[in-house]
Amino acid sequence: MVGRQLTADLHDFLRTRRSIRRFTPDPVPAAVIERILETATYAPSAHNKQPWRFAVVTDLSAKARLAEAICARFRADMTADAAPEEEIANRIARTIRRTTEAPLVIVLCREVTQVRPQPDIVRQQAESTMGMQSVAMAGLQLLLSAHAEGLGGTWICWPLFAPQETRAALDLPAEWEPQGMVFIGYSAEEPPIPGRKPLSEITLFR
Repeated sequence: MVGRQLTADLHDFLRTRRSIRRFTPDPVPAAVIERILETATYAPSAHNKQPWRFAVVTDLSAKARLAEAICARFRADMTADAAPEEEIANRIARTIRRTTEAPLVIVLCREVTQVRPQPDIVRQQAESTMGMQSVAMAGLQLLLSAHAEGLGGTWICWPLFAPQETRAALDLPAEWEPQGMVFIGYSAEEPPIPGRKPLSEITLFR
């Protein structure tokens, strides 16, 4: 009976994670950051290469530098797409606000050398994809470990659109390929439970 209850509690816990976009200004303690990062490293990875790398950003000036670098790429792309100036300005303001207001920003990167050598381009590309998948799994593990600490978080894909700018803003090693980032902090909102597609719509049993 105890085992079944623990299992049910764990399922309930996993299903209560939400994407949190607004945080209180309270900083995340260093010991908590270390714990959630350590737990993230227990994610599975292809060939156990553990290609994930974490750039932890808490300094306000570093967050601002990161946001401004990403926004420069956004502005260039949106201008090339002939987006209205008001839309560009709103996007930039939102990006800067969200990045600087998050108490903790963790940029998830793939260490591009952590792959198994392959003799042809198809398998080399598969190795790269497996590395990206491994980093994504570490990202989910990171979000769940933050949730276990009573923190909220959200996954942000902006670095995919500005990898060079992200790397330069944080002075990351050349081998660190930015894949995404998570904003983490104590939640200042209670978002509703998002709808989920029924299993019958997304699952095939064979």
